[in-house]
Amino acid sequence: MPARWLLLLLAGFLLLPSPRSAAAQESPDPRAVLRAMEEAFVAVAEHVMPSVVNVTTTPKREAGPGRPEVEERFREFFGPEFYERFFRERGPREHVRAAGSGVIVDSRGYILTNNHVIENAAEIQVRLSDQRKLPARLVGRDPKTDLAVLKVEADGPLPVAPLGDSDRLRVGQWAIAIGNPFGLDRTVTLGIISATGRMRLGVSQFENFIQTDASINPGNSGGPLLDLDGKVIGVNSAIVSTGQGIGFSIPINMAKEVMGQLIEKGRVVRGWLGVVIQDLSDDLAPGFGVPARSGVLVSDVMTGSPAETAGVRVGDIIVEFAGHAIREVPDLQRRVAATSPARPVALTVLRDKKSSRLTVTLGEMPAEETLVAAAPAP
Repeated sequence: MPARWLLLLLAGFLLLPSPRSAAAQESPDPRAVLRAMEEAFVAVAEHVMPSVVNVTTTPKREAGPGRPEVEERFREFFGPEFYERFFRERGPREHVRAAGSGVIVDSRGYILTNNHVIENAAEIQVRLSDQRKLPARLVGRDPKTDLAVLKVEADGPLPVAPLGDSDRLRVGQWAIAIGNPFGLDRTVTLGIISATGRMRLGVSQFENFIQTDASINPGNSGGPLLDLDGKVIGVNSAIVSTGQGIGFSIPINMAKEVMGQLIEKGRVVRGWLGVVIQDLSDDLAPGFGVPARSGVLVSDVMTGSPAETAGVRVGDIIVEFAGHAIREVPDLQRRVAATSPARPVALTVLRDKKSSRLTVTLGEMPAEETLVAAAPAP
């Protein structure tokens, strides 16, 4: 090797910082890191807290001897221990008011909350962060997703929480919950996104929950779950009453779709395929020559349904809908429901172990109950 190359290598080596000095320069002050995190959490709380509201209701009627229906919903969601503490220890039934949370999502006064917070309510009242109490009108509710939209009239614009994108969530990222647990106004809790796409919880018909260990308690229902940018990524809805650190939030992208329809139409219009389906279990799958959880089995096709018109048959295995792979029953139910009626959609099925591509024009899901609020505007 020429001498000049040796000199250049030696000069470069001498100019490199020692490992100790490099580590000293690159190692951040642990307290500075913690303070930066602290400031991020504080900024989110200060920015969003004014848009979080306390929602209280009085029930329309009683279900059984001395038990308003709203009490039974709270028992179902939060377990008998909380029921005893929150209702039985609060005195006469006629004075009971159920409490929950909500978040202002539009400066005109639209508030997003849970259906179970306002279900069977004769009166709804909202308390703002400045302690003003306003009567709220029920714009519409959707039991199938456990969402509801309220409207309040205020003098001037209201503080609004920005909405995020729940499709971009990653397991392990920070999550911040704000709500009114046990009537403790605007409580902030911190955790992470524990999981996404949680289904089969029995909370609502269409489930795709975000799971978080940010502390959620009775009264948090309807409050926002936030990311570090202070954007709403979910609507806190349920907990496992026998566990700790297991809470569930409705993804904000699902909530945005439902909310938009409730504001525009007062109800939610969903697509309808017209089939009875079941999961490909470990026992069923081998008989059809496919792996388990690799599609859903059509066990019945309704007469005159969009599926019958498109040529779907009993025994078909639906593996793809509108370009999305289908693995289990809730996958197909949720995607069909989220598709507008009268829209042609590609459907891929396995029939006799061969792939077949069909085109189906969805109908409108039959309404099972009136979702438009009957109460007049305040």
